[in-house]
Amino acid sequence: MPLVTLCEVLPEAKRHRYAVGQFNVNDFLWIPAILEAAVAEYAPVILGVSDRLVDYLGGFRSIVMATQILVEEHAADIPVVLHLDHGRTVERCKAAVDAGFTSVMFDGSHLPLDKNIALTRAIVEYAHARGVSVEAEIGQVGGIEDGVVSGIVYANPDDCVRMAGETKVDALAVALGSVHGPYTGEPKIDFERLSVVAEKIETPLVLHGGSGIPREHMQLAIFLGYSKVNVNTECSIAFRDAVQHFISSNPEIYEPRFILGAGREAIAETVQRKIVEFGAAKRAQAFGNRATCNMIERQRSSPRR
Repeated sequence: MPLVTLCEVLPEAKRHRYAVGQFNVNDFLWIPAILEAAVAEYAPVILGVSDRLVDYLGGFRSIVMATQILVEEHAADIPVVLHLDHGRTVERCKAAVDAGFTSVMFDGSHLPLDKNIALTRAIVEYAHARGVSVEAEIGQVGGIEDGVVSGIVYANPDDCVRMAGETKVDALAVALGSVHGPYTGEPKIDFERLSVVAEKIETPLVLHGGSGIPREHMQLAIFLGYSKVNVNTECSIAFRDAVQHFISSNPEIYEPRFILGAGREAIAETVQRKIVEFGAAKRAQAFGNRATCNMIERQRSSPRR
């Protein structure tokens, strides 16, 4: 199955009140680990690549080529989205589109609303003309993202309505109390405000900072309206802990494939557990060849790059 967009996977999740997990790629080792977990649960999955890691991973084209090969080898039967996470500029989002990413997120949450809308709209026009989906963000998720420390700014429901209506984005990240990175206290998601936003707009909603939220809170948030949940910190901590434990328990072993293999297994186990928590297990069966047909149709109708 070719790489697909958010448009193939999120409306189905919204209708049936489950969430598709976005699991961030911190190294190419992450990709097969994530894919193997998704295949084991027969679930749609989103590979998220943060803009700040693109150069580290070799550039947009290298990421696309490696992902296409790994998907063909490991996950040919499930829907997989390749998504630029926290795109920093219009130009960076366009570069991801041109390289073959099937989805991009523009993070204009730190900008005045009017400017956020204007820049997001420009990206939507460019991406949609090429068969690529777009995610935007309203409000600010707390914690550390791309080296920037920020407090929580709760999304205003009326601003969400404006962003969705004026830009025609395919997904909207709505900040309602989650944070990037480890939580230092109890997460405080504003479920009441989430319900209001979900009732006001049809656009699938996205939860950033999905690591560390208690299972019952996560499942309530998904039931109330989140259709996509981003996970990064939980996988990274699992990788670190597994590698540290393996090294301390096996000081005589020095081959990287064994050391990193322990980390890869930990990533896969974490992803598999989150997929089940999000209610996405066995959901790939709802797609069949439909996503393939939709992708082929978009490729036929898209302008040449």
